[in-house]
Amino acid sequence: MSTKKELEKKKEFARILYLQGDAQKSIAEKVGVSAVTMSKWVELGNWAATKAAANITRPELVNKLLTAVNNLIEQANTEKNPVVLAGLGDKLSKFASVIEKLDKKANIVDAIEVFMAFGKWIQYRQSFDSEVTPELVKAINKYQDLYISEHLTK
Repeated sequence: MSTKKELEKKKEFARILYLQGDAQKSIAEKVGVSAVTMSKWVELGNWAATKAAANITRPELVNKLLTAVNNLIEQANTEKNPVVLAGLGDKLSKFASVIEKLDKKANIVDAIEVFMAFGKWIQYRQSFDSEVTPELVKAINKYQDLYISEHLTK
């Protein structure tokens, strides 16, 4: 049976693997926990949202929004439907608002990308640098997560 400290180390290792894209089942096997435990960690730690935020870039979101705008305009031009035309201005205004908000959130996406790269580097560094302890990695991850959480709610 694992001690609380050992379980926390497993959990932190599982979180890193999850954020790097490993499958939950594979992670559970690697860290030696059940699939149920792994699912609980993902759900309670909100790992999916963190992973999504880390894997979706601002340019990708803007491109998707611009494609949707283009599709709306094409639909309005093709159909010549007065109802579609009447709603087009409102929809375009909403898209513009979303893109503006994305500009304000862009810095958090950049921070997440840097945190992910730093996480991989520190994990590599831990293999040969005795000063990079599991406790240090855990503390770094804690404060990176707090930073992201606080900035996503602003």
